[in-house]
Amino acid sequence: MSLNTSSPTRKTAVPTQLFASKAPLEWAVTHNGTLYTAQIPIDAQGQLTEGGIEAQTRQTLDNLTHTLECAGVGLDAVLQVLIYVTDRSYLATVNSVYAEYFTAPYPNRAAMVVAGLAREGMLVELAVYAAVPNTD
Repeated sequence: MSLNTSSPTRKTAVPTQLFASKAPLEWAVTHNGTLYTAQIPIDAQGQLTEGGIEAQTRQTLDNLTHTLECAGVGLDAVLQVLIYVTDRSYLATVNSVYAEYFTAPYPNRAAMVVAGLAREGMLVELAVYAAVPNTD
C-alpha cells in the first residue's frame, strides 16, 4: 500500500528550532488550518528546565510561542490549551505565568492533574490547538 502524499488528509510538519527529539514525533503539525502541538519544559539542548513549576511553565510557553511563530501565527491564534500538571498546587503558578502570555479573549482550556509525565522531573506539559493559514 502506498501513501499518497498529495492527499488532502496529509499533515504538514512545522519546522522549528526546538530540540531535535530522538522520539518519533514532530513538535507541531498542521492540517486543514489547525496546528497541533504538545510542548514541554526543555531547552534547545534538550535539557529539562530547572527551577520549579514557574520556570518550567515559562519555558513551555516560550517553546509554544516559538512554535507558533514558526507557523506564522502568534498566541492570539490559540484555540484550546490542555494543561497537564503533576500536582494540583501548581495550578495557581501556572495560571499566573499563563496570564503573562495570553490576553482576552482567552483560549478554551482544561487542566488535568496527572500522576507523572514522560520525563522524570517534568512538572507541566501543554497540548495546544491553534488556527493557522490553510496551506494544505
